Amino acid sequence: MGWLAFLPAQGQGAPPAFEKAESAPEEAHDPFDPMVHAPRLIRVQVEHIELSHKELTRLMMEEKAETADAKALRMKVQELVEKDEAKVIDTQIVLGRSGQKQTTESRQEFIYPTEYTPEAIEKKIEESIKQAMASSFPFNPATPTAFETRNLGCNLESEPTLGTDDRTIDLRIESELKWHTGNTVWSEIKDSAGSIHRIAMPDFYVMTTKTSITSLSGQYALVGAPSPKNAEGKLDTERKVMVFVKCDVLSVVP
Repeated sequence: MGWLAFLPAQGQGAPPAFEKAESAPEEAHDPFDPMVHAPRLIRVQVEHIELSHKELTRLMMEEKAETADAKALRMKVQELVEKDEAKVIDTQIVLGRSGQKQTTESRQEFIYPTEYTPEAIEKKIEESIKQAMASSFPFNPATPTAFETRNLGCNLESEPTLGTDDRTIDLRIESELKWHTGNTVWSEIKDSAGSIHRIAMPDFYVMTTKTSITSLSGQYALVGAPSPKNAEGKLDTERKVMVFVKCDVLSVVP
């Protein structure tokens, strides 16, 4: 019978596989459309929005999420921002190519001493202190010998990888906010002239969000909720910072 045996008999319909193939619509692609073969760039946007811990708990309790899409949640938070019940404290945006690392930062270099006069000459210093205290000449026993630089401000490092469908993005991000919140005094000496000499080390407050996610172009995702600092630079457990991420796939056309 050969291949004729697989043809449908007269009066019978085509097999399901043939019916599906015949009924499937043909996708029309214009080979001359510049958007089809246009290069793609990925824009990564990270938002930090501060609100009360109580409000965050309420929002998450009402959330009936079945997917990672957090657009509806982001809209609710925006309503709180419009009513001054939440505050946008930072927005970081960086644009780059798929598979490559991008970094954007706003920083202030903070230089501070980390080591002081070596222990080997402490005895000489003690003798000098006694001599200085016996006279009216002021003396500073703490002499910095090593320094370190800390970058304050905000920093975003991202590495997006675009999928073959030009919509799915595998994203790795590390977002960090840093503040200098004060100094801790570890040693304090008062000389005979009344001058006070201190050894102080700086205090920093850091919020870091580091994660890897899979997202769709234009879709929001909630990736973290760290606690901010209070007015004294300490951990504020009464407030939270919601960290949202959104990726947009952009075409480069002439």
